[in-house]
Order: sequence, then structure tokens, then C-alpha cells
Amino acid sequence: MASNEVLASINACVVVPTYNNAKTLSRVLDGVSSYTSQIIVVNDGSTDTTRNILGHYNNLTIIHLPHNGGKGNALRRAFREASTKGFDYAITIDSDGQHFPEDIPAFIHDIQKNGPALLIGDRNMNRAGIPGRSSFGNRFSNFWFRFETGIALSDTQSGFRLYPLKKLQNTRFYTTKFEFEIEVIVKAAWRGIAIRNIPISVHYDPVDRVSHFRPFRDFTRISILNTWLVLVTLFYIRPRDYFRTFKKKGFKRFFFEDLLHSEDSPQKKASSAALGVFVGLSPFWGFQTVIVLFFAVVLRLNKLIAFAFSNVSLPPLIPFIIFACIQIGASLTGSVAHQAFQWREVSTYRTFIQQHLFEYILGSLALATISAGIVGFTSYFILIRRDRLRTL
Repeated sequence: MASNEVLASINACVVVPTYNNAKTLSRVLDGVSSYTSQIIVVNDGSTDTTRNILGHYNNLTIIHLPHNGGKGNALRRAFREASTKGFDYAITIDSDGQHFPEDIPAFIHDIQKNGPALLIGDRNMNRAGIPGRSSFGNRFSNFWFRFETGIALSDTQSGFRLYPLKKLQNTRFYTTKFEFEIEVIVKAAWRGIAIRNIPISVHYDPVDRVSHFRPFRDFTRISILNTWLVLVTLFYIRPRDYFRTFKKKGFKRFFFEDLLHSEDSPQKKASSAALGVFVGLSPFWGFQTVIVLFFAVVLRLNKLIAFAFSNVSLPPLIPFIIFACIQIGASLTGSVAHQAFQWREVSTYRTFIQQHLFEYILGSLALATISAGIVGFTSYFILIRRDRLRTL
């Protein structure tokens, strides 16, 4: 297949956002032009000679923005233009010269071989020559992306990407700066779009390359975005996905396939169940889902099992659990907590907790620890026995 037909095979264009990269812009555009003439350049309010350089490229789609609105804004503007022109995919490449246009065919071949996806170039951040700031920022981004989506990638910050435009239609985005590249891949994953890395080459030229990343401002923006994405993940996305799986499979299939028949070891399953019970019985009302999913991710346990067992505090059992916690706490402190307790009146047991707050906290932690231990050990021996019986 001729080089100029590679992108046409999947109906793709190339998007080049640029801001004050006059030293490297021509080299990038010339390199991309050897693969396609379907190039959309967004001049994001450059104040150098970018406009004059672009004047020599009459066969490209060039969008001049009057003011610098940020990389995210430039990409969103380019995606709208590409969708209007009827393209199915858009490959984005930075104009600072760090990416090699020769890697463009790799994106096309991956789509042809493995199917539609949002592809992110993997720069191999562990090799020599990678700036320390970039390597740290990538590890930071990878961790939160995995927490928010459950997908492990080795590079989530590379700007050399392939976006499936039609699959991203009707997705609402709010960011306009560098953090857009995080928002878009997280929301794509939430919508069930496959996200994959593919190897690419990269070159950091200390002379010609100009980076517009502002460490304090942009890192702050990224941190705020990740905070919001984590909250949405914990309070909506994870419960939504678990509920959809449960609803689709029914309780029996859900229990045996997702809880028992996962590929995790008996130790990991039992530990996940113990974590869920501990958090579910601990005095963290209103935050149990957040806490259990956070520790399940940090400890690399089975999030589904941990979440399921954290619901041990079912509403009908809450009054009994509270009373038991206070009685256990009272026995541990040597105090007395045997006042009348009206099981059906919420206002009554709230008052009861306030009157015996210390006993309740101490007792709930004790009950949570004991129950987690019992559930963990019991689950472990049941799973071990089940595995042994299956091998006979």
C-alpha cells in the first residue's frame, strides 16, 4: 500500500495543534505530508512566525485562532472540523518535533489488526534521555488513569494519538488546556472504548524543542481534574458498572463468575472479602464505597469482591450493628451502655450513638476486625477446598 493511501484505508486525517513552534513546525508538516494531504493544522494564537510558515502550505486545512486557548481547545476545534469533513479517525501529532511521522502507519496497522480503539503512543519513558519531569508526570498520570478506569497503560500523556471520532461524539468535555488529554481518555474508557498503547519513537531536542507546559499551573489543573474524575469514578462509574454486570448476569451468574470464578488467587479473593467486611462495619458511614475501592486499588485486591462485601451493613441490619458495636465498646472500656434502644426510630439511634460515641467507634473497629478475620479465613479455606475438589 502506498504511503499516501495508508490513512485513507481507515478514513483518517492528521491533526497538528501548534503554538509558537516555528523552529520545528515545517519539519513536522513535511514529514506528515509524505503520508497524507488530509492534515488539519490549528494555529493556537501563535505570536512567532507560525502564520508566515503556514502560508506556504496551501493544500492543508489551516485554522487560525485569534488567541491562545490551550491545547485542549485546539484539539476540540480540530475534531469538530474533522467530523464535519466526515473523517472516522484523527491522528494527533505534536508540532515540537518530538514525534516521528514515520510512526503514523503503526497506528493504522493496529486498528486494522486489532479493531477500533483510542491509541496512545508509548514513548518508553524508562529509557535514557527522557526528561525527569516528563517521566514523573507520566507515572503520576498512569496511576490515576488506572484508578479511574481499571486500565493499566505505560504511557497516558503522549500527544501522539489516534482518536475514534464517531465513538467520541456526544461526549461532553469541559477542559481546554493540557488536562484535556487526560479527560478525553478517561471518558472514552468510561464509554467502553478500547484504549491501547502502541510503541513509538521520540526525540527531545534541547535546542529546537519548545515546551509550553507550565509546571505549577498545569499540574494544579491536572490534579483538580483527577480529583473530580476520582469522585465520579467512586460514586457513579464503579457502582454503575457493578450494577450493570449484576443486572445482566443475575445473582447466580454474578456470584459464581465474577466473585468466585475470577482468575485471582484464593488469598486475593479472601483478602478482598475481608477488606470489604472491615470497611462495611467500620464507622465510616457515607464514605464506605470510596474507602473500600481506594484500598482495593492501592492493595491490588479484587475491587468487585471488596465492594460486594462492603455492603454487609444492609439497612435492615444497621440498628443491630450499631447496638452490637456500642455493647462491644462498652465492654472494652468497662462502661455501661444498656439504655433502651428503639430499633425502628432513626432519630433515636442517632441520639444513642451521640451519647456513646467513643464506645461505638471502639466497638465498631473491634467488630470490623473480628468479622473481617472470620470472613477472610473462612473464605480462604472454602476457596481452597473448592479448588482441590475441582482438581480431583
